[in-house]
Amino acid sequence: MSTLRRRLPSVRRILRRCPRRERGQTLVEFALILPIMLLLIFALVDFGRGFYTWLIVTNGAREGARVGATQQDYNAIMTRIRDATSTLDPGRMTVTITNVQGPRGQPITVDIRYDFDWVTPIGPILNIVSGGNLDDITIRGYASMRLE
Repeated sequence: MSTLRRRLPSVRRILRRCPRRERGQTLVEFALILPIMLLLIFALVDFGRGFYTWLIVTNGAREGARVGATQQDYNAIMTRIRDATSTLDPGRMTVTITNVQGPRGQPITVDIRYDFDWVTPIGPILNIVSGGNLDDITIRGYASMRLE
């Protein structure tokens, strides 16, 4: 146990090595860099969520078009879209399907729009900096396939 204490310096020893004038400097530097670090973390979280949402919405549109291309009815297409986008809030999603059970060779299109919301304050911060309106972001997934 005594050898362990010799190897691990105590907090007092570390603070004695650092002159008193430099202790406050570290705190000031951290206070200056903290907002930038938080902004980067917020951006990573929300842009990662946005990319994930785009992947889910695009996959849902593709799955809906794939089911619709096999001449399935509207309810079967919607069921497949709901299954593919089950991790998203269905109240924020708008689905438009055109040419359900149309003539062979014609395209069926599935257009899904999802109202994305920010979980961190990055959206309002970017609004202030850019002067834009990033409060209402709509993520869109679109797929078109030929009817069989």
